[in-house]
Amino acid sequence: MDNAVVLAEGVFGSTYGKTANGLVRFTRRFRVVAVIDSTKAGNDAGAVLSGKANGIPIVSTVEEGIRLGARTLVVGVATDGGYIPEEYRKFISGALEHGMNIVSGLHEFISDDPEFSALAAKYGSYITDVRKLFRDIKPPYTGEIREVRALKIAVLGTDSAIGKRTTAVNLTNALRDKGIRATMVGTGQTAWMQGFKHTVVVDSMINDFIPGGLEGMTVEAWREENPEVIFIEGQGSVLHPAYPGSFEIIGACRPDGIILQHAPKRKFFDGFPDIPIPDLQKYMDILELLSGRKVIAISLNREGMTDEEVTNEITSLESRFNIPVFDPLNLNPEIALNIVGH
Repeated sequence: MDNAVVLAEGVFGSTYGKTANGLVRFTRRFRVVAVIDSTKAGNDAGAVLSGKANGIPIVSTVEEGIRLGARTLVVGVATDGGYIPEEYRKFISGALEHGMNIVSGLHEFISDDPEFSALAAKYGSYITDVRKLFRDIKPPYTGEIREVRALKIAVLGTDSAIGKRTTAVNLTNALRDKGIRATMVGTGQTAWMQGFKHTVVVDSMINDFIPGGLEGMTVEAWREENPEVIFIEGQGSVLHPAYPGSFEIIGACRPDGIILQHAPKRKFFDGFPDIPIPDLQKYMDILELLSGRKVIAISLNREGMTDEEVTNEITSLESRFNIPVFDPLNLNPEIALNIVGH
């Protein structure tokens, strides 16, 4: 594991900082020693995210990260369109001038930038653009998904950047802690950065080959790990105007059940404050019609909610839909077992 500082200037803890948020919560690929966000410097990263300190400090500069042992700078922002924010350039160039390696999941490739590529060559640094790793992968869909005998559960959402990956990660880890053979199929750049082996970054692939990529990773996970349960990370939302994910996962991976990720206080689509998020029932109806399977649980994103509001929302939704509703950041392992039928 390489020591890394995660760049999330001005956005840590927000939807735009979701890559940084995910790496602070969990990663096997890096040892996160600090987060860069001058607007929250001096705080503990875990405390900012969930109110629970985890010993990862928030700092203001690359140099502070280096003093804490970082050798890699991970760009932890997820911008609309995947561009490099102008204000991030000084952090990236500064890191390269110190001989640090760079890892980025943005659509705009850092290794293609003349300034950054020249600095990397001068100071002997490596630049890894995660999406570039998957850009030219072109697997056909074969139908081999029929061979998979594990329980396949897709974690889909009512919006983008709503916590689908975090829910899949926490459920996978909770089941493993209980002795259940569980694994996760990642579908985005953050899952790759977190070290999930069976990951394909679907939004960097040519559309015709996304089903084959999803199927291939799921079949690979089944053949290599022989899991009882496979959680499949969702992307976007089936009704999101810009990121209409879900159908390719349903069509290619043929899930046996769906967990629906929902943020009760979020009223408008991420990035589109003039477009309201439809009612949960509409999502339930659409996803169950598309998949021919049931939504078996609802996972709550607690943004903007107090503990009391979370508890009341869980009670209300369980009464309304008669399925388990849970908070993935405070996951009771028994709920995880119940969801998968153990």
